[in-house]
Amino acid sequence: MSTPTRKRLTTSAMIASFVDEGQRTTPAPFGHALSRLAEERPEIVGLTADLGKYTDMHVFAQDHPDRFFQMGMSEQLLLGAAAGMAEVGLVPFASTYSVFATRRAYDFLCLDAAEPGLNVNIVGGLPGLTTGYGPSHQATEDIAILRGMPGLTIVDPCDSVDIEQAVPALAEVAGPTYLRLLRGKVPTVLDEYDYTFEVGRAAELRTGRDVTLVSSGLMTMRALSAAERLAEHRVDVGVLHVPTIKPLDTEAVLRVGRSDRLVVTVENHSVVGGLGEAVASCLAFNGVGRDLVPVALPDEFLAAGALPTLHDRYGLSTDRLVRRVLDALEV
Repeated sequence: MSTPTRKRLTTSAMIASFVDEGQRTTPAPFGHALSRLAEERPEIVGLTADLGKYTDMHVFAQDHPDRFFQMGMSEQLLLGAAAGMAEVGLVPFASTYSVFATRRAYDFLCLDAAEPGLNVNIVGGLPGLTTGYGPSHQATEDIAILRGMPGLTIVDPCDSVDIEQAVPALAEVAGPTYLRLLRGKVPTVLDEYDYTFEVGRAAELRTGRDVTLVSSGLMTMRALSAAERLAEHRVDVGVLHVPTIKPLDTEAVLRVGRSDRLVVTVENHSVVGGLGEAVASCLAFNGVGRDLVPVALPDEFLAAGALPTLHDRYGLSTDRLVRRVLDALEV
C-alpha cells in the first residue's frame, strides 16, 4: 500500500515571496521608482550595506552608477554616510535589512539623522515575517523600536503601488523616514481601489457594516481577501489601510473607533509596539473606550521554516484571519 504524498510548502529563505496564488505582481518597484526619481532630481543618491540585489537597489545602481555607494557590511557607516550626504544637500536612500537598520544602527539613525532633522531615507528589507530565516533576520519588532524616535516617519506599504508612490513622497519629507520594503516580485493590488499614497493619511479601501479591519503593509492584501471570504458568511467587512504608522492618521482611526462595528487591527509585526498599540493609544488618549481585536505576531522569537507555513502558524494567513474575525463575532 503506497503512502500518499503531501505537497511541501517551501520558499527561498533569503528572497522569500509572500505572493498569494493568482496575485498580479510588479518586479522591483522600489528600485525602478528610485531610478525614475533620480532622472528628475540630480540630488538623489543610493547606498546599501552589501545588499543591493536583496533590496532592489541594484536597479538604481545599474541606471545611476555614479550616484550609487556600496558601503559593505557596515550598517553604522551606511547611516552615518547617508546623514553626511543629507547635510550637504543630497537626498539619500539607504537600504539594508530591517533588523540591521534598527538593531545595529539605531544610534546612528537617531543622532546623525533624526536629531538634526535630515532627510535620510532608510529602506528596510525583510520586515516582519517576510523571510523563512529565524530571529537573526526576522524584523518583528522594527516598528516598536523606531516609533519612539522623534521626527521619524514610518511607512509600511501594502504593494507595488504603495512603494512606487511612497518613494517620491518620502524624498519630500523634512526629516528621516523608514520604509518597510517589499522586494522582488511584489503584488499589485491597490490599483483596483482608486488609491493614492499620502504621507500620514489612511485610506478606506472598502466599507462594511459589521467589521472594520485596520491594516498595514502586506496584511492589507490579506485583509481585502478576508473581507471577500467573510462576505460568504454574511459578514460585511470594511478595510482601512494605514500605510503610515507614524505620523498616524488619528482622524481616520477615531472615525473607526467611534463606530459600533467590530474593530480588528491587522499587522505583520509583533503585537507589542506596532499598529495595534498605535491605534489603541490613539483611541485611549482621545477618550474613546472600546475593545480592539489584535491580529499580529506573538511577543516571542519566531521559528524558521517555509513562509506559508509560518504565516499560518502565527495567524497571518487569510484563513487564520477569517477564523479570528468569526470567532470574535461568535459566528
